[in-house]
Amino acid sequence: MSIKKLPSLTFNAGEYVVYPTHGVGKVSDITKQTIAGTELEMLVVNFDKDKMTLRIPTAKIPNVGLRKISDDKTMEEAFNTLRGKARIRKIMWSRRAQEYENKINSGNPIAIAEVIRDLYRSENIAEQSYSERQIYEQAVDRLANEVSVYSNCSLEDANKKLNDILSKEKAM
Repeated sequence: MSIKKLPSLTFNAGEYVVYPTHGVGKVSDITKQTIAGTELEMLVVNFDKDKMTLRIPTAKIPNVGLRKISDDKTMEEAFNTLRGKARIRKIMWSRRAQEYENKINSGNPIAIAEVIRDLYRSENIAEQSYSERQIYEQAVDRLANEVSVYSNCSLEDANKKLNDILSKEKAM
């Protein structure tokens, strides 16, 4: 039996990355730090929006799910997911909310697009509950941050792009 080796990801200072549970951050530095007598190489990632800095041991990067910004194929698939028809399962809201949170925290743009698609409400449809709105806004924020870095545009433009995709497709 052969051991499958994951491709090693290399990150550079100044590069944008996605940490699954926190969203898009910027690699500010790669440093060596001594912790408990052991020298570790650390990737320092800043999340300006949350005013947070993460130090991730480079050996743990594959385990935490840190990844580069999505490629064209993945983003196009996420946009196509947004254009799709909402699939709302007939289970209790608490269980659905938990599934939505898990999809958002997976950091997968396609899964996040599914949450947005399923919770999107146009102006003329019934209001969302507070918890639906919170989850929806969290998902939009997560995807818009990645779209803004991917498209090299402002966060407002990324939000507008997502909203345009949703409102055009649902109006038909």
